[in-house]
Amino acid sequence: MFADLHLHTNFSDGTFTPEELADRGQKAGLGAMSLTDHDTVEGCARMAAACAGHGIRFISGTELTAEIEGNEVHLLGYFIDVENPKLLGEMKKYQTVRQSRIHEMVKKLNELNIPLKAETVFKLANCQSPGRPHVGRALVQEGYCANMDEAFDRFLKKHRPAFVPKMRVSALDAIELVHNAGGLAVMAHPGLNRTDELIPSMVDQGLDGIECYHTKHSPSTSEHYLKIAARYNLLVTGGSDCHGYSKGKPLIGTVKLAGDHLEKLIAAHEARKNPRR
Repeated sequence: MFADLHLHTNFSDGTFTPEELADRGQKAGLGAMSLTDHDTVEGCARMAAACAGHGIRFISGTELTAEIEGNEVHLLGYFIDVENPKLLGEMKKYQTVRQSRIHEMVKKLNELNIPLKAETVFKLANCQSPGRPHVGRALVQEGYCANMDEAFDRFLKKHRPAFVPKMRVSALDAIELVHNAGGLAVMAHPGLNRTDELIPSMVDQGLDGIECYHTKHSPSTSEHYLKIAARYNLLVTGGSDCHGYSKGKPLIGTVKLAGDHLEKLIAAHEARKNPRR
């Protein structure tokens, strides 16, 4: 059984519906999938039903943006209770900040004589967790940029004139939020963050695993993080980080986590649920 445990839908900044994503997962030969939309679990119920229809094991998930020692890290939460009150309450706060961030980016664009309206972005996003990709798509849709690369290169990347930083919770708070919801906390795409020196601190704070396999990890990068995972007795996960057509061609199934790693992840969740007395 192969798994893709890092996937996004149109409930955050992906372009596929949960049903479309599950269908593509089935065609890619996946035996397990996890939906890890940004700051939301709204799509999980539909994704679970769609996966069940294809005989695919579904693992509830989300992706949170966190901070440790001034560095941004992304945290994947797996097996979370999508009805956990504290989780939903905190996510509501994150979503409100995300929506305010859209207004700030649009204001900066307006100051650059780009008359984009926030309402246009929200209509296009049609979700509670809008982000920069939605602003980029709106710029393309309205004819202000030729494509997403131009939108980010001219306006939306860090240090570009319409960039607005994300709100970030502390890594400790994010890990505790995932644990409180019954989940496992995993560091996403560490090869992109380049913050290896922070992994020991995150382990001390309760980190459960590392995403060793990712679309932007080379084989040598994956091997590097497999060694770190072994050193700190961390779980190993992997996923394509597919956003549908938001970031080029769909990536689902291009990273396939092997069954032995998936089984260890499942076993760790079971152990967390049913600790020995």
